[in-house]
Amino acid sequence: MGRTILIADDHPLFRAALRGAVAGTMTDAEFVEADSVAGVLEMIERHPQADVLLLDLDMPGAHGFSALAHVRGSRPELPVVIVSATADAATVASAFAYGAQGFIAKSSEAATIGAGVEAVLQGELVAPPDYRAPPPGSRSADLEIASRLADLTPQQFRVLSMLLSGLLNKQIAFELDVSEATVKAHVTAVLRKLGVANRTQAVLRVGRLAIDHGALRAAPDEAD
Repeated sequence: MGRTILIADDHPLFRAALRGAVAGTMTDAEFVEADSVAGVLEMIERHPQADVLLLDLDMPGAHGFSALAHVRGSRPELPVVIVSATADAATVASAFAYGAQGFIAKSSEAATIGAGVEAVLQGELVAPPDYRAPPPGSRSADLEIASRLADLTPQQFRVLSMLLSGLLNKQIAFELDVSEATVKAHVTAVLRKLGVANRTQAVLRVGRLAIDHGALRAAPDEAD
């Protein structure tokens, strides 16, 4: 039986390139694609038996490593390979700290990408060839935040992603096609699970997992 490969990237041409690279080593693979983190959550729910997720760090709703942390917590059995244009040592180290089983630079040749995905499926940890792990340091605060993100339900994570993008409750309600009261309940649960009192604190806390800190912003705090 063929492998089910989940591909998450907002560029159609690169998704096609990933399909071709993986198909070169796994001719019977089945591919499922998403172009946003919201799509990733839906894709994972629809394909619980998927074999691996290839995840871009820079896509709508990603907010740095928050999506990786959530997926690894909600689906610990699903290997995640980060495929990113940003492949400096600090980014690679963070990806591994938050649970990635592999990190492949987008500039890699197709054969390298295919071989890397196959290696992860065989249980190996895959890193860029020139990567050198940094000396052990204290990441306890960041890992604690990642653990809290992992505890969110998929819908709560969707709400958090929109909250981090600066949407108001009524805007989130429109996007999710739910009532504003439902959104308020989700926001309350999200803030409680993150251990914060308001949206600003949530942005600051989750911002520790961000790559581009300028992309994170919250709408003004709203009354319950």
